[in-house]
Amino acid sequence: MMDDTTTARLQGYVVDSNEVLEFKLVRDERDLEDAETSFAPEMSHQVFGDSETIFGFKDLKIKLYYSAGSLETYLGMSYSEKLPKGMFEGVEADDVLPKIKDKLAPQVHDNLDSFIKALTKDDTFRPAGELIHSFTATDEEEKTRNFEVYKADMTCKGFKEYHQRLQTFLLWYIDAASFIDIDDDQWHYFNMFEKFTSTSGSARYATVGFATVYQYYAYPNHTRPRIAQILVLPPFQGLGLGANLLRAMYRQYIGDNQVKDITVEDPSPDFQRVRDYVDALNCATLPAFGREFLQNKFNKAMALEAREKFKINKRQARRIYEILRLKVTDLSNENEYRDYRLEVKKRLNVPYKRERRDLKKLESVVKSLDKKETSNVILLPNEQRIQALEKEYRALEEEYKKVIKRLDETSEQ
Repeated sequence: MMDDTTTARLQGYVVDSNEVLEFKLVRDERDLEDAETSFAPEMSHQVFGDSETIFGFKDLKIKLYYSAGSLETYLGMSYSEKLPKGMFEGVEADDVLPKIKDKLAPQVHDNLDSFIKALTKDDTFRPAGELIHSFTATDEEEKTRNFEVYKADMTCKGFKEYHQRLQTFLLWYIDAASFIDIDDDQWHYFNMFEKFTSTSGSARYATVGFATVYQYYAYPNHTRPRIAQILVLPPFQGLGLGANLLRAMYRQYIGDNQVKDITVEDPSPDFQRVRDYVDALNCATLPAFGREFLQNKFNKAMALEAREKFKINKRQARRIYEILRLKVTDLSNENEYRDYRLEVKKRLNVPYKRERRDLKKLESVVKSLDKKETSNVILLPNEQRIQALEKEYRALEEEYKKVIKRLDETSEQ
């Protein structure tokens, strides 16, 4: 057992791994000294464990730098003090860099001079694959910037190595992330870049984000693309780029008669909001989602049009109906607003009603077998269920209002 004094001393060597990690997407050597080009991870537990701490250092700084285009990678660290080996029996500083390097693609620079030399590769770097979408966006400084989306596959020269470097960002920004099987040709890759002019006047490309889509089979002779991963890197967030990346992906599938509909694998709240926004913009153009129909219940015509025109699956089409109906609902009209809430809650309550039915069936089976066992399914008492349903509804309405706010802002532009 360590005494309190020893424990307190050791505590001084514990740092938050999220705070000590520094990322950069380096366009030229000056970015290395520019604090404004640095950004931080959202999480680090997939590398440093659930506590997201590193032990054994004071004033630790971990530098994980990528060249902006080709993603040449540098990994280094600095600190003012490291816990001396053997100072406390059985206590040693963490082996930091190998933990990160183990997750990175091969050929990582451990020398900054070597990394700086490798920056010249970006002069000739060009995105792999086919250009499928180009657009402009205006940043906070009212500067117009150019972006392009490319669709690539593993047969494209150099793309495998590029993707292996790119996917390492998932560890820090998408929970429960896993690297995909690049040998499976059912994967589709969509990559976004900013096209800009270098100081020498030549065209250059900077990595912005990416998405992966898996092509599932759908009976009898269709496919069902499922979006597995989508990420816009932090320096480019807030410019509406996620919606543009999603639109580019949709364009690849909407005109394909073999595609039944598009699904998403376990979407994060942020991505679901982007998806809702793009789908709501699209569905608002469909006759079945006209204002006069939105005041009524979700119907087959809505589901059919959403799928045929935009490959939106039925579950998502129902969600879009709820968003667009809320948009046209007069919240100051008590009856209108109540009808809306009841319609949404009825859908939210379906799983609970199904559980009740299943439980009753189970109870009747147990009785018929004349056994005393009771079901391990626990259902909330009616009053608690009503409260839980209200809470679930309120959270959903808040999400819908965020989407509606963005729709309103778009219509004002």
